[in-house]
Amino acid sequence: MRCHVRSLLARHEPSSHVGLHLKSGVGAIAGIGAVGGLAALTGLSLLIAPLGATAVLLFGQPESPLAQPINVFAGYLLATVIAVTAALFFPGAWLAAAVAVGAAIAVMMALRVTHPPAGAVPLVAFAQPLQSGSLFLTILLGAVSLVGLALVHHRIPPRVQYPRLPLQP
Repeated sequence: MRCHVRSLLARHEPSSHVGLHLKSGVGAIAGIGAVGGLAALTGLSLLIAPLGATAVLLFGQPESPLAQPINVFAGYLLATVIAVTAALFFPGAWLAAAVAVGAAIAVMMALRVTHPPAGAVPLVAFAQPLQSGSLFLTILLGAVSLVGLALVHHRIPPRVQYPRLPLQP
C-alpha cells in the first residue's frame, strides 16, 4: 500500500460560506467565554483543554455524530468515571492514564457515544490531581454550558439543525 503526498494533503471538509465560519468562531467565543465566566464566579478550574475541543465540534461541526448532545454528555461521563477509577487505584501511574484513555475510547465506541475530546479526560485527571467530585462537576458544568449555548446558537441564522434528527428506520 503506497501513501501519496497528495492524499496526505487532500482536504476532506466541504467548503462553506465565510459567514458560517465567522458564526462558528463567535459561537466558540461565547461558549468558552461562558465557561470562563462560570469559572470566575465559582472558583472552579473549568477552562480545561477538552472543552476547547468540544467547542470546535459543537460550533464548527454541529452535524457530526461526535458533536451530538448524547455523545458529549455520555462520552464525558464514561471517560470521567474511567479516569477517576484509574486515578484512585493507580495514582500518578502514566501507564494507568494510557489504559484509561484506551478504555474510555473502547467503551464510548461500544455504546455509540464517541466524543473525541472526552478521550483527554483521563490525561486531565492524572496531570491535575483534581478531587473526583471536582472533576465530575468541572466536566458537567462545562458540557452543559457548551451544549446549552450550541442549542441557542444554531437557531440564529444561518440556521443549522442541531441536534441532528434521528435516522428513520
